[in-house]
Amino acid sequence: DMGGRGGRPVAEGAAGIVWAATLPDDGPTGGFFRDRKPVPW
Repeated sequence: DMGGRGGRPVAEGAAGIVWAATLPDDGPTGGFFRDRKPVPW
């Protein structure tokens, strides 16, 4: 199922965006993340 889990409240979704946007230069790159954890692809 490509749809994954259902939607999230805006504040919850925004938290992940803010986390990714403020990662340090040596932070994780080139992956998919959910709740600050890598998602297997």
